[in-house]
Amino acid sequence: MKKLHALVLGASGATGQVLVKLLLEDSNFCKVSVFTRKTLTVEHQKLEKHKIDFSEFEKYKSLITGDILFSAFGTTRKDAGSKDQQYLIDYTYQFEFAKMASENGVQHYALVSSTGANDKSFFFYPKIKGALEKSIKMLPFKTIQIFQPPTLIRQPELMRAVEKSAIKIFNRLNRIGLFKSQKPLDVGDLAKKMIFEALSENRESITTYNRKNKNI
Repeated sequence: MKKLHALVLGASGATGQVLVKLLLEDSNFCKVSVFTRKTLTVEHQKLEKHKIDFSEFEKYKSLITGDILFSAFGTTRKDAGSKDQQYLIDYTYQFEFAKMASENGVQHYALVSSTGANDKSFFFYPKIKGALEKSIKMLPFKTIQIFQPPTLIRQPELMRAVEKSAIKIFNRLNRIGLFKSQKPLDVGDLAKKMIFEALSENRESITTYNRKNKNI
């Protein structure tokens, strides 16, 4: 049994909520520190909560220490309000947080990215996700695990109308053998996979998980 300290960025999001719950239940983790913009209502003896201002990262650098950083942080352009704000949240904040973690000796990093992430993409969202992946790979973590999930099946109260429609369409196409690489994935299954791979003894230095590779 391991006694690990997990750090979670994006704990209030769909994947982050499940991830935190599973980490708190897992005896391999003795402490779970979460960093959020909003107050987290969950209480647990292993849980350490930090509500932070992401525009003032340096104030919190001393808190970003542990064994494994799980990053499930992100937003949409609609929620962010503009492309610039989405870039700030999806790229700048995540990269700066990861950089501080690596400087503080955190050895392992697990990132929730997106299917189709590509820093040369014509489309904005996959482009910033690809840019983040590229930058993260330059940091001196011992292992980096990048998860590129397809459309996520989130908690009912968090599902958007467009996501519900996309899931229905892909499910129908999947049943006739089409677009298997885009088969929707439940956030619970993604969180379980992240923890399982984080605990694996055979981790490679950099691994990408997606439907195309058939490892997610």
